[in-house]
Amino acid sequence: MEIQKDLAGASGVPAEAELTEINRFAKSPLQAEEVYAFSLRLCDNEVDRDWERFDETALNALGDLFVGKSGIFDHQWTAEGQTARIYRAQVVREPAQMTAAGDGYCWLKAWAYLLRTEKNADLIAEIEGGIKREVSVGCSVARRVCSICGAEGGTCQHVPGQRYGERLCYLELREPTDAYEWSFVAVPAQRKAGVLKRYGPEDEGTARLRAQAELGRKYLQELRREVTRLAMLADDGVDGGALAKAAEHLEEPELLELKRVYEAQAARRFPPAPQLRSRGTARTEDKTEFLI
Repeated sequence: MEIQKDLAGASGVPAEAELTEINRFAKSPLQAEEVYAFSLRLCDNEVDRDWERFDETALNALGDLFVGKSGIFDHQWTAEGQTARIYRAQVVREPAQMTAAGDGYCWLKAWAYLLRTEKNADLIAEIEGGIKREVSVGCSVARRVCSICGAEGGTCQHVPGQRYGERLCYLELREPTDAYEWSFVAVPAQRKAGVLKRYGPEDEGTARLRAQAELGRKYLQELRREVTRLAMLADDGVDGGALAKAAEHLEEPELLELKRVYEAQAARRFPPAPQLRSRGTARTEDKTEFLI
């Protein structure tokens, strides 16, 4: 997301109430003139470029998890890269704006501070000058849920990014378990910001379900190809490309019925020829009237 400067004065000096919040994280009390404060948009509930999104409940949970987390550069986890720290966060709702999922837009706003040191002078200048604007977050979630059927991500036959009727398929990120860091980046992954999503190791059960789902996807892909092939055999006027595209939105029951219909039509158009063909009424002594 992007950095904002709406909290303190033009110089980033925190107000007294904000300084109290900041000093919860300082070993020794800081004075206002020692601190540079700014706010930023961390992440939102819009569908991102990976066809994933946080819901509002997840954003609220992330708000609690991100308080106290450090800001770094390009998600490089080094102590030397630590620059700032979040001291407050809240979800901002903009119900007049709709997301691709069809609900009101909301986003996670955070307030961060860094020390006014010689080391940080260039960074403060870049923030003030609008050079350092984009940030993204590193976090983990317990679940990714298909927006179409509610199954765990990767265990169903729906493809993120495709539409099923009027509904867009995406994976909803639920139950955040940890927030690692937030980072200054050049190109965020989210459309309005950027989310670097990390997940825990995959257990055996989930791996098995994922393998089964992959087999199911391959089966459906072959079934769609077979329906398209049979339709073109049954009728020369069928647009194969258009039919293949339409078949992508059909599930197994519809595809099996179309396969049955086109098989019957193709069989009537191209009846099977017998392997044994008679040579006519003439008989031969060596009984070679029929040849294979």
